[in-house]
Amino acid sequence: MKIFVTSPNENWILDRFKKEWLENASSYSTQNLWTSDIIWMLDGYSWKRLSIQALQNKKIIITVHHIVPEKFDREDFLARDRFIDYYHVPCEKTSLQIKPYTKKPIMILPFWVNEKIWFNINEKDNLRKKYNLPLHKFLIGSFQRDTEGHDLKSPKLAKGPDLFCDYAENISKEKDIEIVLSGWRRQYVMSRLEYANIKYHFYEMCDFQNLNELYNCLDLYVVSARHEGGPQSIVECALSQTPIVSTDVGIASSILSSGSIFNDSWQAMPNVNIAYENVQKITIPHGFQSFREMILGDSQDNVR
Repeated sequence: MKIFVTSPNENWILDRFKKEWLENASSYSTQNLWTSDIIWMLDGYSWKRLSIQALQNKKIIITVHHIVPEKFDREDFLARDRFIDYYHVPCEKTSLQIKPYTKKPIMILPFWVNEKIWFNINEKDNLRKKYNLPLHKFLIGSFQRDTEGHDLKSPKLAKGPDLFCDYAENISKEKDIEIVLSGWRRQYVMSRLEYANIKYHFYEMCDFQNLNELYNCLDLYVVSARHEGGPQSIVECALSQTPIVSTDVGIASSILSSGSIFNDSWQAMPNVNIAYENVQKITIPHGFQSFREMILGDSQDNVR
């Protein structure tokens, strides 16, 4: 059985997943669509790029990361559902989102994480000096985009940049903070921080080495999203042993301690040890083995 994996080819995290998959699962993967037995679509748009002929006589798996309710296209989902044999979702929350719209099996499995990329570096002062970051400030990180692409001003509310800024403004009353930003489309957060007179440091598009080093500079990473399938920052923080708190989205409750998830009063306390322990089960190669079993049908443990 040969698996053909699609990705958006947008230098996005899904393209990294595809690359890592081909590196670690080459014996049962193919880059030739027509000779494949199984097509695994890592994003919801791949099926539009494939012909009906290409989909015939193959097992079709599609990953749904999460649904943003106000943007959900029910007709598009149902049109695609005709061709799908089963769904993969990274967390229970996404399974509950799509379950009302399909009778197909849903497999719940968080994506693997590469411990060769994300790891702890016990040299915080040296790293802060390297990136011209203050040694004695409380540094809070956020490394994901926060604005919509059409105007670079409107907040991408699913990612919760407004909540992140609210949190930063509140904690700045108690701690001497500065913010570390990375990623693209950060205009909304930067404008809010400037208005609140909170200093920030922006490293727009970092490679993995730089990003891992920036994680290791932080005192705290904050996930403030409203809707997520991951996010991968949770497992990246867990492996790099970066203190992290999060809203109750995606895989947060699977990796983080319950006390590290914001309560109704926006209180949370990071627990590095529990996050590090929990993430071990999805590191490479363990994470790949679970996906091999899922895709080739060796295991039905996570079917809903």
